[in-house]
Amino acid sequence: MWQILIVLFGISLCIFAGVMVREPRTLWSGVAFFWMMVCLAIAMFLVLARYLDWLNSHSVLRYLLIGLMFLAMFSIVAMPAVLILMFFVEGLKVIRHEGMKPANLLSMAFSVLLFGYLTVWPFIGGLGRDILGTKLYAFISIFAAYLLVLLAVYSLSAILNLIHLRKRRKADYIIVLGAGLLGTRVTPLLAARIDKGIELLRYNQNAVLIMSGGQGPGEDMAEGEAMAAYAVQKGVDEDRIVVENQSKSTEENLLFSRELMGKKKAKVIVVTTAYHVFRALILARQQGMKCIGFGARTKWYFTLNALIREFIGYLSLTWKRHAFVAVLTACAAAVIV
Repeated sequence: MWQILIVLFGISLCIFAGVMVREPRTLWSGVAFFWMMVCLAIAMFLVLARYLDWLNSHSVLRYLLIGLMFLAMFSIVAMPAVLILMFFVEGLKVIRHEGMKPANLLSMAFSVLLFGYLTVWPFIGGLGRDILGTKLYAFISIFAAYLLVLLAVYSLSAILNLIHLRKRRKADYIIVLGAGLLGTRVTPLLAARIDKGIELLRYNQNAVLIMSGGQGPGEDMAEGEAMAAYAVQKGVDEDRIVVENQSKSTEENLLFSRELMGKKKAKVIVVTTAYHVFRALILARQQGMKCIGFGARTKWYFTLNALIREFIGYLSLTWKRHAFVAVLTACAAAVIV
């Protein structure tokens, strides 16, 4: 039996490698990785069970494996509580550092909703209700579980698209996405993106930096122009910088930057903040742009809050398929319950 699972793991490994090589900018990258790890875990469990007698004569190794197993089980059981606490604490930090704005409440709101879904919601399901209420409860329960799984897969796919073994990619263009200014001054968040682009420029000697960003409310100049000035101050040759100063969104950043490229099949790197990379890559894929993404770091408390915002943005991009799932869920709840 374990031999079969080893073969299945090999097949799943090939599928994952194929997805990452051919097109990693989809949720299939996360799904393929998860399935590969499930096959590996089951195969390893069966291998250990097969050689249990041998392990009995090696007590140190046996106790080590037992300890790892219990650690894994505890992690799985404790994960919901850890997530709730982590998002709540980091949500408080966002509010303290960034202010009481609706966009800054996402992390805390997610922790409260997750707590309610795991604790209060099952209790509500045990209360007496009419048939319509029961069907509505089943629909919300199933669809909420679907969204949680989708968030997990999205997060895993986003992480996988941030992993690069090398920075030297023979790139033709490095697009740095804008992120707002304070008057004419580059913010720390935007500076981190530009610094990452400059770092990649050193590894890709023939590349050109495209500084992409128009002028938004409260800004005294276009983001692209301020970004270019910042890069020049950092020692970048002006001849290696192209400014895109008309875009108002990530979608326009990519679209207008592509129009400035001299090559039709250029090798492109997109640079933005780490939590924003995956959605930017999805938008680039929708435009038919072949590229990879590198992420600039930002503060952890801000990352969690922004991740929820990015996921909401992803849902808005793909709302039709999720609406279809919602309809299927409603039909299933109506028939089964």
